[in-house]
Amino acid sequence: MIIGLNGGVRIDLHTHTLVSDGTDTPTQLVRKAAEAGLGAIALTDHDTFDGLREAKLAGAEAGVEVLAGMEFSTQTGGASVHLLAYGCDPHNEPLLDELAKVRVGRSDRVPTMVAKLTELGMPLTVADVVAHAPGTSLGRPHIADAMVAKGYVAHRDEAFRLWLHEGSAAYVDRYSTELTHAIELVHRANGVAVLAHPWGRGRRRDLPESFLTELVNEHHLDGLEVDHPDHDADTRADLRAVAERLGVLVTGSSDHHGLGKRNNPLGAGLTHPDVFDEIVRRIGERGGRS
Repeated sequence: MIIGLNGGVRIDLHTHTLVSDGTDTPTQLVRKAAEAGLGAIALTDHDTFDGLREAKLAGAEAGVEVLAGMEFSTQTGGASVHLLAYGCDPHNEPLLDELAKVRVGRSDRVPTMVAKLTELGMPLTVADVVAHAPGTSLGRPHIADAMVAKGYVAHRDEAFRLWLHEGSAAYVDRYSTELTHAIELVHRANGVAVLAHPWGRGRRRDLPESFLTELVNEHHLDGLEVDHPDHDADTRADLRAVAERLGVLVTGSSDHHGLGKRNNPLGAGLTHPDVFDEIVRRIGERGGRS
């Protein structure tokens, strides 16, 4: 591991590759992490484990520990919520079956969204979108990339802000797993479940402290991602206080997507080494694969 100037390992527990909607290969991501002075990362591609083997091999070469992870697309009360899953058995059939349903739900809406954008004066085809999706997890970021390539928008953020966010003119809903069921599936697969950026982008109203308390007390949620670029300083302080009251793990990360996100450089949020060690300990205790 690479040791930081203060003697501690720098750890980023939320990153993506082109296996889902990032722009780096798993090998490129790990090498960039080493260059950024990170000693450990978690690879958390959306709804898939496909990049983990390559990332692990690259990590062994680069001196970066790679924690096996995945970002689970879920919903509660109709609101989209993401769940970070660490150390799951990647061969657990109930979990794999559910992830396949989520990926199909994401890809099945692409033709309708493309048709809507075409009607709005931005002609696109499904082939245009697929050309920007080399991995197994097709979704809105790849539609955004196709829009950028056509010159309709300047970057992904603009595509989402104007056309692809929930409630926008080109948005189409899709299947995603109910959050409490997703937590159960992660635990059944021997993993650790941490709620991703829970109060970012206006989600605080969808996930009030009372609901977070329910997730912890009744569904045994392991932790909350607090130090994330989508959380400002006040939000981080409030959420950290909630985590402390609930006695759950506090993680930090960048949510790095390579060129797919403009304000999420590797190391933009960090997890304390003691928390990382506790996550690894729980994975081992549960029989998962870190």
